[in-house]
This record gives sequence, C-alpha cells and structure tokens, in this order.
Amino acid sequence: MVAKGRSEPLSLIVGLGNPGAKYDKTRHNAGFWFIDALAQHSGASLRTERRFQGEIGRVNIAGRDVWLLKPATFMNHSGQSVKLLSGFYKIPSNQILVAHDEIDLPAGDVRFKYAGGHGGHNGLRDIFSHLGQNFWRVRIGVGHPGHRDDVIDYVLGQPAREEYRHIHKALIAAVDVLPDLVSGSGERAMSALHSR
Repeated sequence: MVAKGRSEPLSLIVGLGNPGAKYDKTRHNAGFWFIDALAQHSGASLRTERRFQGEIGRVNIAGRDVWLLKPATFMNHSGQSVKLLSGFYKIPSNQILVAHDEIDLPAGDVRFKYAGGHGGHNGLRDIFSHLGQNFWRVRIGVGHPGHRDDVIDYVLGQPAREEYRHIHKALIAAVDVLPDLVSGSGERAMSALHSR
C-alpha cells in the first residue's frame, strides 16, 4: 500500500508473456521484455526452475535482493507460477511488481500502478485468482487496435520497428526509476516515471 509517500519494498518482479520463440516478439510479451531489459541492465541471468514453472533470476536493486520471474505457464495461467515462487519464499503480494502489456496506453507510454482491476488482461486475471489484486504493476503501453474484436490478434502480433523502439525506450525509463519503487518510495517512483 502507498501511504504518505512510502510503500512496501519489493522482493519479486514478474514479467508476463508466453513462452516459445513464436511469441518472443509479440506485444503480449512486453512483460518478458521488461524482465530481459532489467536483467541486462543488472548483469543478471535467468535459469529455468521447474518447481516454480518459470525462469528465475536474482538481482540487487537499491541494496535489496530481488527475485525475477518469467512464468512459463502461458499467459492465462501466470498466477500458478507467481503463487509457487511467492509462496515458497513467503513474499506478500504488496511486495510484488508485475510487468504486462497494456492496450489502453499508447506504445511508448509506461505507468506504475498499485492494485486496481485487471482491465480484461488474462495474465492479471489469473494472478488475481491466486493472490488477489494488491500488487504493483508496470503497465507497458502497446497501443490499441481500435476495436475490441481485434485485440487478440493485435496483442499476439509483432509491433512495427518504430513502435518497438518506442516501447523499448519506455522499458528503459521504467528500469531507470525502479530503485525508488524497490526501496519503498512508490510515490517518488511514479512521479519520476509519469513526468518524463
């Protein structure tokens, strides 16, 4: 919870996406892209961990050791993987950050958010069923196709080169201000990211 500028420090950062080469470059994998950008920035590596049904890694951010997770369960069952890791390490939901694609933001926009609804995102919906909704999110804008009937094909499609460049720039901006969020300064992190 964010109160008087303070929030719980983070212990787990999750990126949502679908496993497999055919999905690597699709908009729905923007959460995976965030974890990859963070791992590259931090010099961390990820390894497959079957007991957590995903790829995991460890980074030190703002003096805190933080787990990274890319669920390998496919998007609609992301919550299983998050629940396994957070349950094993006894990480409460308010110390978790989930990065995901957001069609209600234009490509190149990125926002931190605490709690709230799932907005129809199936990965978030499944996490809700396992952990509730009181966790942080990185909402990574990928744009909207214009009509809801086109959303599935759109998010499972690849962005154009210029669009991807804008998204990647947004990912880096979020990674740059992550130390504030990890250390418990949620409002400062939001202010820095949202005013860029």
